[in-house]
Amino acid sequence: MDEATPEVTRGRGISPIWIIPLVALVLGIWMVIHTLMSEGPDVEIRFSTAEGLEEGKTKVKYRNVQVGVVEAVRLSDDREAVLAQVKLDRDVTDMLREDTRFWVVTARLGAGSVSGLDTLLSGAYIEMSPGRGRAGEREFVALERPPLTPRGTQGLRLTLVSEAAHSVSTGDSVLYKGYDVGRVESAEFDPQRQQMRYSIFIDAPFHTLVNSSVRFWDVSGVSVSAGANGIDLRVGSLDTIFFGGVTFGVPPGLPAGEAVQDEAEFRLYPSFEAAIDNPYRHGEYFVISFTQSLRGLLPGAPVEYRGIPLGRVERIMVREVIARGEREGRFGTGAAIPVLIYLEPGRLGMPDNVESIDKLVHTIVSGIGNGMRATLASGNLVTGSKYISIDYFPDAEPAPPGEFEGYTTIPTVPGGFERIEQQLYALLDKFNQLPLDKTVAGANDALAGISTTLESLRVVLDDDKLQQLIGRLDLTLAELQVALAGFSPDSEIYRNLSASLADLDRMVQNLEAFSRTIATQPNAAVFGADIPPDPVPEARSR
Repeated sequence: MDEATPEVTRGRGISPIWIIPLVALVLGIWMVIHTLMSEGPDVEIRFSTAEGLEEGKTKVKYRNVQVGVVEAVRLSDDREAVLAQVKLDRDVTDMLREDTRFWVVTARLGAGSVSGLDTLLSGAYIEMSPGRGRAGEREFVALERPPLTPRGTQGLRLTLVSEAAHSVSTGDSVLYKGYDVGRVESAEFDPQRQQMRYSIFIDAPFHTLVNSSVRFWDVSGVSVSAGANGIDLRVGSLDTIFFGGVTFGVPPGLPAGEAVQDEAEFRLYPSFEAAIDNPYRHGEYFVISFTQSLRGLLPGAPVEYRGIPLGRVERIMVREVIARGEREGRFGTGAAIPVLIYLEPGRLGMPDNVESIDKLVHTIVSGIGNGMRATLASGNLVTGSKYISIDYFPDAEPAPPGEFEGYTTIPTVPGGFERIEQQLYALLDKFNQLPLDKTVAGANDALAGISTTLESLRVVLDDDKLQQLIGRLDLTLAELQVALAGFSPDSEIYRNLSASLADLDRMVQNLEAFSRTIATQPNAAVFGADIPPDPVPEARSR
């Protein structure tokens, strides 16, 4: 019997011992993939300082919901900034765009408000504002200050321009009739244009109040002005007194304009008075050249027609005079100094539009042909300020309108004080032409004759005979006074004289009666006068 031969068979399955490692591997891979898919993006935010930033603690929030955390904080390569490595949630990946904004939220004291008080207990955090630009951005520059207007807020953003800085700063209120309707977002100085530029935002629905006729002015602090009507005191709200503010409105008498677009530009006036003094948006420049001193004539001085404002003085064109003098070789010859003025057609009753500018130029040119001239007048004798007056002078010499640096020129005539000065100089010239030497010599001779006469008179008065004559005259006057005293009403001579005068009066009356009788009856002197009977009235027959 043959021995049994063992048979060896090869197993085809996986040993159960490998099941556990394989499951662990799959789970690990799945966890890695899930972790990678659930993790949000890593971004880098550039800050000017690391204030309020802590690794692993500083949170990133959007609408007060945590969406990330700061993982690391380091200096930039140039040592000029701080770079924060931030891990964000996957849900906010689509919010990362080129205009996405980040800023640190801390406790801040703003214009009339306090923000970020919750950070005193919880600590500072990074606020996120999603953008609308190109997606996929991973490097950002943080804002120095929180934006005052959240992205997406309905309203109107405008730019205010001023030649000088006012008491207006970022965060100040924008008011309309005392009501808060917006805020100042930024205040920057433009070195190229050399002017202040303020960005403001007016919330909806108040943005519809802004039109092309609106004027903006500064209402910061307290404004005091004195005029013919007394003292005007203007006090804003407490916020504008301590923090400043801007308000707007349509000047009285000016119709409402057209709606304006976003980012429109307006001028910021220093006060309400300055805003209403410049209610018009269209005007034209003219040039007036003066040969007299311009001391007291400042930019902003009024240009008037018989007391009616027409515009204002813009500036004295000194640079243009120097440049033209150098070109023409006439510098230093005493040429007239041009003054640039700005006239507004709306002040003449014309519509405030571009078409009225041509009408204004035509009116000025026609007026020059009819004797329109400009003069430099004194506005205030105390301060010495001056203004330009435009009026008609029929006796003025003909002078056609000229041109200077592209501007129409208005001829001038001497002003009031200048005329007086010219007349005074003419009088002095005539006085200098008089023969004063001969006149003075004749006067000296006359004075010498008078002196001789007075000396002779003194000798005559000192004569003894004259003194005796004066004594006798005094005695005669005394006797005459005594004699006249005898003719007083109480004296005997006075009574006798009165009786004689009465008799004389009666005799004169008798003589007058006798003369009348002789005149009517000449024979009465011989035969006597017949006295006719008194007439008896007769009855009228019927």
